[in-house]
Amino acid sequence: MAKKDLNPRYQDPNYEPVVNESGNTPFASVLASRMRRRTVMKGSVGAALAGLMATTLVGCSDDEDGDNAGPGDTAQASQRELGFTAVAVSTLNEVVVPEGYSAKAFVPWGTPLTGTLPDFLPDGSNTGADQEQQVGMHHDGIHFFSIDLKTGGDSSAEGLLVMNHEYINQDALHAAGATYVAGARPEDEVRKEVAAHGVSVIHVMRDSRGEWTVVHGSPYHRRITGATEMEIRGPLRGFDKLYTKFSTDGTRTRGTLNNCAMGPTPWGTYLAAEENWHGYFANGDANPPKEHQRHGVGDASRYDWELVEGGADAYVRFNATSIGASAIEDYRNEPNTYGYMVEIDPFEPASKPQKRTALGRFGHEGVIFAPVTEGQPVVCYSGDDSRFEYIYKFVSSKPYYATTADGSLLDEGTLYVARFRDDGTGEWLPLSMDDANFVAKMNAAVTTGMVGNISFDEPFASQADLLVNTRLAADIAGATPMDRPEWGAVDPVSGEVYFTLTNNSRRTEHQTNASNPQGPNPNGHIIRWQELGGDYAATDFEWDIFVFAGEEGTETVVDGEAVVTLDADNHFNSPDGLWFDSKGKLWIQTDGSDAPPYQNNMMLAANPATRDIRRFFVGPVGCEVTGVVTTPDCRTMFVNIQHPDGFWPDAGSERPRDATVIVTKDDGGVIGS
Repeated sequence: MAKKDLNPRYQDPNYEPVVNESGNTPFASVLASRMRRRTVMKGSVGAALAGLMATTLVGCSDDEDGDNAGPGDTAQASQRELGFTAVAVSTLNEVVVPEGYSAKAFVPWGTPLTGTLPDFLPDGSNTGADQEQQVGMHHDGIHFFSIDLKTGGDSSAEGLLVMNHEYINQDALHAAGATYVAGARPEDEVRKEVAAHGVSVIHVMRDSRGEWTVVHGSPYHRRITGATEMEIRGPLRGFDKLYTKFSTDGTRTRGTLNNCAMGPTPWGTYLAAEENWHGYFANGDANPPKEHQRHGVGDASRYDWELVEGGADAYVRFNATSIGASAIEDYRNEPNTYGYMVEIDPFEPASKPQKRTALGRFGHEGVIFAPVTEGQPVVCYSGDDSRFEYIYKFVSSKPYYATTADGSLLDEGTLYVARFRDDGTGEWLPLSMDDANFVAKMNAAVTTGMVGNISFDEPFASQADLLVNTRLAADIAGATPMDRPEWGAVDPVSGEVYFTLTNNSRRTEHQTNASNPQGPNPNGHIIRWQELGGDYAATDFEWDIFVFAGEEGTETVVDGEAVVTLDADNHFNSPDGLWFDSKGKLWIQTDGSDAPPYQNNMMLAANPATRDIRRFFVGPVGCEVTGVVTTPDCRTMFVNIQHPDGFWPDAGSERPRDATVIVTKDDGGVIGS
């Protein structure tokens, strides 16, 4: 996610503070034992930066391109091939797509959606009540649900477009930016800021001319905001560390914030991720609890909502200082009700969102589900988007059956964290009070009294206590600290799981490991793995690095041969968004430097079998390109543009507006073909 348009006190690096001081080195002497079979070569330096694994993935053999490929394999290979000419980097304040394609802005911030349908006022004078009825700000993760999905259909002409609104630009949101009255924030400004966060559900369809429109008056239209009441589900429901003045039994909370990526579930609902939620809270306690420390909750908040004029309870809850006699008299535990995946049923507008706590509490970038099989567990993956944080996997206790599946499958199961070994293998470490190895490590940590710089003088009291401290539990387990693990995607052809590792300017050469071999790592890379035996519930895997990002000349080398050499058609930095379409093409979005040689952020397409990577889309000035999905027929693509700097998409507007971009092929064909 981006780090722009923030209160100056919370500019990078404080926006995503490094709070993992555990110093995990999950295997000894990584540099000494590294087997130099895979390297990244940077053209301008011409030296090997790192060696990687000693084995290759079974799924990387790409039989579909070989002599033994059958008719089905050949068809799959053809679908993965890229059929467009790459676009050049751009500094234009417009969207650039290949020749033969068209791009059009759609549902920008402030689009009237519900209630009285208040018009967007370009001078910034819309009220908080208006914003609660309008499309939110800073579009991010997005998914298209066919309108007939629940009855087994796959319409590509009508559906529910559901998207996250990650954070806000106060200068654009208000007529004169954020203001203060005697040190307090005006209540309606705070209300508007809270309402600009969250999720929008938008009913869309193609009209008789083939143009996409918002369905007027649809009962499906909905705004979920930072104030919407939500249920706590899973092991943390009713846990005393979630007791607040609002919910004295720890079963409810209000709002979801800083929603970055997402994940559609196999049963047709939407999971919104809570990423950098820590910065919304202020805790002035001299000794804040470990649940706050390990996430970076500080003594001042990003937007000062807790300083609201008049002291409305809906906003003072962002003050997590212990000011009452007990937890049910203040909001010291309010931060503990954030950091989860939030399930929303877009087809049931009256349903209450559910925070699924068994998936862990951390800075969720998103979630990606493995393909489901009748009678087998549900498996999903999530990255913790911060420097030196981890990749997690959840395996449900109960099996999946299509006729009965719902979100309750995510309330019971085992949460694992990844350890990437130097030899190209890895293991999933269970974070469970029922696992003897984990309990032994936990007790050893209690003996030392510290985990990193966090005091740890007593064991977790329960699985709920472990989950509210997921990051700390992962430290104890010995997980591999990664370079900002962000979006994930599962290859529908090979079954391999891909994750972006966006960058890590803080990693030193002495902190490198085989899966994060560059110190510092300003440009990032994409990692992938295959679960042992093709079983997504397995606890062992083999991993590989798919590509290193960087300037022209950057090479990803296997056994002395460059399998990828970045050039003018595909050099990029800071991979972030990641998604596979149903044809097997991998779409890579960037959130990095918009200076030369990269210029504006972009989206590239890749054929995983051949590592053919081409730049398909470049965004307007200053934006992040984030969130992508197509209709089931792959003939309409929706791409989100977040925090454009220039007056986009309307050059005559007084302020920039985040928006979705609709991309189509002029001949009506499949995107990318």
